[in-house]
Amino acid sequence: MKIAVDAMGGDHAPQVVIEGVEQARDELTDVEFTLYGDEQQIRPLLKSDTRITIVHTTEKINSDDEPVHAIRSKKQASMVLAAQAVKAGDADAVFSLGSTGALLAAGLLIVGRIRGIDRPGLMPTLPTVDGQGFVMLDVGANAENRPQQLVNYAVMGDFYARDLRGLKNPRVALLNNGSEANKGDALHQETYKLLSDMPNLNFIGNVEADHLLNGVADVVVTDGFTGNAALKAIEGTAKNILRLVKHAIYDGGVRGKLGGLMLKSGITNIAQTFDVSSYGGAALLGLKAPVVKAHGGADAKAVYYTVRQIHDMVQNGTITKVVDYFTQA
Repeated sequence: MKIAVDAMGGDHAPQVVIEGVEQARDELTDVEFTLYGDEQQIRPLLKSDTRITIVHTTEKINSDDEPVHAIRSKKQASMVLAAQAVKAGDADAVFSLGSTGALLAAGLLIVGRIRGIDRPGLMPTLPTVDGQGFVMLDVGANAENRPQQLVNYAVMGDFYARDLRGLKNPRVALLNNGSEANKGDALHQETYKLLSDMPNLNFIGNVEADHLLNGVADVVVTDGFTGNAALKAIEGTAKNILRLVKHAIYDGGVRGKLGGLMLKSGITNIAQTFDVSSYGGAALLGLKAPVVKAHGGADAKAVYYTVRQIHDMVQNGTITKVVDYFTQA
């Protein structure tokens, strides 16, 4: 198995990328990595080059670059060459911490779409209070969607939940502003009807945003604009709650510190529950090969878990199953 890595993407590249890749390399003995980036920066960070190849690149795509223009003009950029390796069959998957828009453009223009899917969706795994988590798509690859595109997301999310999360009959829900079937605008009402008619999909109906973290569904489908807003709200709420707990302990004097000490195990469990880095990255589903994006501010731990996620996607042939489904459909 070969994974092409954009080593220059992200806020702390290439250091966290190298650290996470080496940790994964030491555990996953069936994986080889090709790191695309500035060799002068990468080489000193490597503890060992076992099953790691460096391809020196002279360009990188910045977060403020216009995505499509950058992919087309920066031919020697680390992200572009990593995507081209997948297209050429030299790698099974591509991984980056760089610009989401640029990675989507690279996926569409270089890796290519699955026939029958006109708009790939961005899908992260998000936490729930029971620690099981759920996947949601789209969370920002598209500002607008049509009903059939949301149905495609439901199908792809279902495949992912079965393959990578081991669920035999994933619960699929539609994010809406009410639980009743007639709620929402024309997009959501039509999507609800289409999903209800899918015989092999365990569609449980609408779910409201305030229930997302309660573990009511395994796959949540939404348009990209709504999904991105929900994602940012969840991430922001989790960070602020943990910050408030921390301040309550440290600013509460002796009593606050004693209380924090007594509740240490409970606070640790809460922090672990909402630690999204252990869930891996966000997969761009709808492309011909695994294309996975980790947060730009990710640390080495998040990189490690994302590599494991990619390994499981390739090993289970998740994308191949999706391709076969839509080819037959």
